[in-house]
Amino acid sequence: MGSKQFVVQSRSRAADGTLAPLGSRRDIESALACRNTTSDHAGGDRLYGPGIEIDIAPEEDPVLQMLLTINDEDIAWDVILRLAREFQWKIVDPNSGRELSP
Repeated sequence: MGSKQFVVQSRSRAADGTLAPLGSRRDIESALACRNTTSDHAGGDRLYGPGIEIDIAPEEDPVLQMLLTINDEDIAWDVILRLAREFQWKIVDPNSGRELSP
């Protein structure tokens, strides 16, 4: 079975109506590191967590969206739902356009 990919975005809008940033790259990396999701080297663009990988566009700061890949469905959904709830993320299926906002 192949991996599933989703786009992570903010649930909020900026004052001009565009998508609000998720946060600064440094803040996102720091907050996710406290939740067992981090890169395998300093400054890496791919963060590894339980059942998931999160890709941040190189040198994007602030971060507007991230690509989330599920590589172990048995544990990934609990992790994804917890992170989405804590960080107020919207998880979007790019194939169907369906949104998950816990």
